[in-house]
Amino acid sequence: MATSLTQANLSTQSLVAESPSPSPSLSGGTAQPPPPYFSVTIKQDSLTITLDGPTLFVLSASLILAIQFFQPAAVALLIGLTTAVLFVHNDYRNFINLGPGGTPSTFAGYVRINWLKLWALRDPFDPLPPDQTAQPARGILPRTPLPYRCGPRPRVVGIAPQRQVDQFGSRDCYLALRRILENHGLAHAEQMGIGTSCFEKHGLGLFARYPVNNTCQGEICHVHNSDHSLHLNLHPDDAKEVILKGWGQRHPLTSRSFLFEMPVPRQFTMVYAPRTRDELKVVCQIIEAAGWWVIAQEIRMDMLGETH
Repeated sequence: MATSLTQANLSTQSLVAESPSPSPSLSGGTAQPPPPYFSVTIKQDSLTITLDGPTLFVLSASLILAIQFFQPAAVALLIGLTTAVLFVHNDYRNFINLGPGGTPSTFAGYVRINWLKLWALRDPFDPLPPDQTAQPARGILPRTPLPYRCGPRPRVVGIAPQRQVDQFGSRDCYLALRRILENHGLAHAEQMGIGTSCFEKHGLGLFARYPVNNTCQGEICHVHNSDHSLHLNLHPDDAKEVILKGWGQRHPLTSRSFLFEMPVPRQFTMVYAPRTRDELKVVCQIIEAAGWWVIAQEIRMDMLGETH
């Protein structure tokens, strides 16, 4: 049975710092103020070394002297260690530049992510196979197929956090999406609540009070303050539709390891930031599908009185 959300207020509001919600699944739909907006820049630097004339001379002389006075194995080890230190330093800076997420922005968090990277999904565009035991038995997106997303996919980096580094979308779309989620929680307060994401520990999240498929305290979706993309949980049928039509991709940790349990469900999917009003409508349709997976109810999101 489908119900309808009251008209979303798309007007932008004065921006103040976001305060964390005391309980993500019990916040009752109380609207959260948006975080300060800024021009999004998520910088990922490649490892490059530029040598001017004097530096090149000193380096060459040092290598010649090292070869003369030390064993070749020791020189090779020194060169290898120097290269490794430079690589780790650059990679750690890129990890920090992704901003806050589910993993602490510390060196311990960086080490943990690199351990998980060994077990990460190799192809994020390979949909999950059909699950005969899934409940609900079928997704809802194939009934009303999504349009194809215009243009190439954004470049996505990282694991936790996972972010897109281009095609961030507009300020208006981001604030409108937050308002739609808040209104959705308010309109269906007996079934849903809003709060700070359980997965990310940052960003606005939408939660089910009585989930059929438990995710992380019943989280349906959350939106990232930095790049304006989303993470949500979808039925395998719906995740396949999202991936094949170019609207998102699987999270790297939706693979499975025989050694330990991954920190996210297999249905965890990234949806790219909406760039236009039309793309925002499609993202709302995908959020409806996420609600269908988590609470097994089709609760419609109606943007500006337009029913999907």
